[in-house]
Amino acid sequence: MVDLSFGSLWWWVGFNAFVVLMLALDLGVFHRSEHEISLKEAAAWTSTWITLALLFNVFLFFQIGEARALEFTTGYLIELSLSVDNIFVFLVILRYFSVPKKTQHRVLFWGVLGALFMRAFMIFAGILLLQRFHWLIYVFGGFLIFTGYKMFRHGDEEIHPERNPVLRWLGKIIPIGKNYHGKKFFAMENGKKVATPLLAVLVMIETTDVVFALDSIPAIFAITRDPLIVYTSNIFAILGLRSMFFLLSGVMDRFVYLKTGLAVVLTFVGIKMVIADLYHIPIGVSLGVVGAVILISILASLRKTSPHMKPPPGRG
Repeated sequence: MVDLSFGSLWWWVGFNAFVVLMLALDLGVFHRSEHEISLKEAAAWTSTWITLALLFNVFLFFQIGEARALEFTTGYLIELSLSVDNIFVFLVILRYFSVPKKTQHRVLFWGVLGALFMRAFMIFAGILLLQRFHWLIYVFGGFLIFTGYKMFRHGDEEIHPERNPVLRWLGKIIPIGKNYHGKKFFAMENGKKVATPLLAVLVMIETTDVVFALDSIPAIFAITRDPLIVYTSNIFAILGLRSMFFLLSGVMDRFVYLKTGLAVVLTFVGIKMVIADLYHIPIGVSLGVVGAVILISILASLRKTSPHMKPPPGRG
């Protein structure tokens, strides 16, 4: 008899089969030919990914109850919010390397695909470590508090892609050409095989995602340590990252308080981890705090940068 209990092998097989199917449809059908992603298309895909996550959440509610569904909701909201911070970095990288707009979806697709494998590895490694060494919860919590503080103090810190050590290492392995060759990562230039700038962009995206994962994965451990909840909430957030990039890239400069909001969220979940053995903050409270902080930071940002908000007239 097939075991359909929560967390069984069939849950993992079914969910990952769904992910593979969606990725195949994305790249092989809807984005088979290179083209510039329109705002309308980005909005449609963003809505699709969020709707699928919400439907999965409803499914969890009826299958395993309210508590686990709330954990997924909170984890997904945290991961989705932190993934928006990735968009700032992706925007800098794509602008720095002058990636053609019609090629941006392709490189982000492969970047996200690599991120899915790295996140899966880091999630299970983290869960195993926490199960064996419980005291690491205080290390993770302290790290999140420190990261939140650092983000609050240096929210507008500049990013310098040319200083990335992995990119310099890549240049020693294979020469990096100066010209793009469509969607190719390797090409022939002057009779020599070189890596195109598109490969350099992919390497940058993958390495920066590892850095972001060091924040986001410990953050969700403050909400739940159920492997399937941690994994699925992360995967849904990552899957919607590309479409969110194309939807928000033109207005990212307006989210002036978003990093402050994310800093508060990271600090909150860090404190939640540190005091977990003394006091358990209910999951409903966690969801309320995270949702309220993100909503306030977004609304305050939009109000601050609204073209209708004119500065008061000067005195003179």
